[in-house]
Amino acid sequence: MTPYLHATDLACDRDGRLLFEHLQVQVAAGDMLQVCGPNGCGKTSLLRVLAGLMQPADGQVVFASPALHAQRSERGGQLLWIGHATGIKDALSPEENLAWLCALHTPASREQIWTALAAIGLRGFEDVPCRILSAGQQRRVALARLYLPGPPLWILDEPFTALDAQAVEQLEQHLVDHCERGGMVVLTTHHVLGQTPNRYRRLELDANAA
Repeated sequence: MTPYLHATDLACDRDGRLLFEHLQVQVAAGDMLQVCGPNGCGKTSLLRVLAGLMQPADGQVVFASPALHAQRSERGGQLLWIGHATGIKDALSPEENLAWLCALHTPASREQIWTALAAIGLRGFEDVPCRILSAGQQRRVALARLYLPGPPLWILDEPFTALDAQAVEQLEQHLVDHCERGGMVVLTTHHVLGQTPNRYRRLELDANAA
């Protein structure tokens, strides 16, 4: 199967310290790749390199065929990135935040946004300022993007942060369903996954550390 994302000979350093080198990553339809390792080994850095948010010290990331650095204007159509920070603007409502965020790749209608917020347990909070929401609710606003039309590859850094047990179980199932439909997920999490798709695997970064 031709990989959707193919990274070769990746190396990354931070503050003069080499985090990893000679790293190979392939992600194809249906894959869930969990990046694992101790704190400070470069998990978030790797995800940011794959998402095109930072440049590797060496190697390259290829989507389908063109190198990522050669198609920066098209990255929004290649993947959906949700980082450890929610990226939510406090002064905007959940609906306004999602409309703004979706405009980066696939614009969503108001009906689609309200349906996504309902799916994530935020019915009735569509038009309230996000500054009055709890940390868990703000995380749900960010994760509502996963219930809207968008790119097939999701790159998620600690997506389960601040979620209660019910929301964790729901998100796990949603990630599995996405992969079983041919989507792809690359994630980091300290949470022990209770549900995984058939094409699940782990990448232990500490094993590749210099």
